[in-house]
Amino acid sequence: MTLDTFKAHIEQQFPGFFESKLLIAISGGVDSVVLTHLCHQLGLDVSLAHCNFNLRGTESDGDADFVFQLAKDLSLDLFLESFQTEAYAAEHKLSIQLAARQLRYDWFDELAKQLHFDYVLTAHHADDNLETFLINLTRGTGLDGLTGIPEVNGLFVRPLLPFSRNSLVEYAEEHQLTWREDSSNASTKYLRNKLRHDVIPLLKEINPKLLQNFEKTIGFLKASKSIIEDRVEEVEDSVIKEISEYDVKYDISKIKALSNPKAYLYELLKAYNFTEWNDVEDLLDAQSGKQLFSETHRLIKDREFLLLSEIEDKQETLILVSECDDKIKTPLGNLCFSEAAEVSNQGPNVIFVDKKKLKYPLTIRHWKEGDYFHPSGMKGKKKLSKYFKDEKMSLLEKENALVLCSGDYIIWVIGKRPDGRFKVCDHTHHIIKIELK
Repeated sequence: MTLDTFKAHIEQQFPGFFESKLLIAISGGVDSVVLTHLCHQLGLDVSLAHCNFNLRGTESDGDADFVFQLAKDLSLDLFLESFQTEAYAAEHKLSIQLAARQLRYDWFDELAKQLHFDYVLTAHHADDNLETFLINLTRGTGLDGLTGIPEVNGLFVRPLLPFSRNSLVEYAEEHQLTWREDSSNASTKYLRNKLRHDVIPLLKEINPKLLQNFEKTIGFLKASKSIIEDRVEEVEDSVIKEISEYDVKYDISKIKALSNPKAYLYELLKAYNFTEWNDVEDLLDAQSGKQLFSETHRLIKDREFLLLSEIEDKQETLILVSECDDKIKTPLGNLCFSEAAEVSNQGPNVIFVDKKKLKYPLTIRHWKEGDYFHPSGMKGKKKLSKYFKDEKMSLLEKENALVLCSGDYIIWVIGKRPDGRFKVCDHTHHIIKIELK
């Protein structure tokens, strides 16, 4: 590796770097030191950010001191942050590795937003990519886990990804650069280190061109992935029946007609943190009302559909409406109250009621079991649960349904149907128009 090859790579893949404000995540190891040196030699506008995770005592402090001196020698701005990683890991029930990752990436994000950095550069290289591939392979993974570390992931860019660790060490030695060695990297108790020290050297001995062939393989897998993504987009357009403010509705019959429903369900739903894919597939033939949960989303079997929705901290709605109110904000939209001379254009979102029959304050609340009303245009009363069933409302629509009440009586199933007891009649003197906008 030379400065010229790195420059050519940047000019081809990241020409915007020459006009960008860049932040380099630097540990003090050879990879990030070489990245810093290369970017500085190219005259890029770079600053450095170093995390002290306080995991290796004086060695961690030595890393911070080394990076401080390097920034001073190169006249670069440096941001240092010290984390109590073990305490954070215990508090959030994370492994030390995951805690450190979360802490540093959250901090880099914050720095970039506050100080307007365009990109954060990390020093991942080809050997890191191979290690990640093997880690994912040994743990079991889909195609996403086999396509390696992304060169660009939003704010984060990895410009050394095509280069081997050996080439970085050779560059550092040729330019007489110094760096820090992390003693924990020598331990094989971590899977990554075991692969690095025991497995990969053996593979390289078997095939000296391992990294070059691996890079070709990653290219083939990425090409296959793009083809799959194109196909999944077509299928998604076909199986999604409707997208509402509450949920995404998937047509079960169309999913079951696909060549491999489980594989397609994985591609359609993998972004929503589901993990038990056999259970997801079983939902296709489950009883209506069966639900599955991920950390962030819920999947419900509702008759002939699967309903996907976000999990929200739902609070019971109870809103009071005084006689003076002309607009009230609700989870369904704004409810507007005005006087009217006559009834006109009544529909699901507009009703007209006899003001004399109202008892203020009115209330807006979620419906509950046992609620009933007298649907306008029908004789007698009907339970809301039966009304919702007759209207073929989905489980999520039922959960989000609101009613407008006068005392103990329902005036309106908002956005659906009014109660006939409050309708305007020949003896009405004051008409109130209520509209959902």
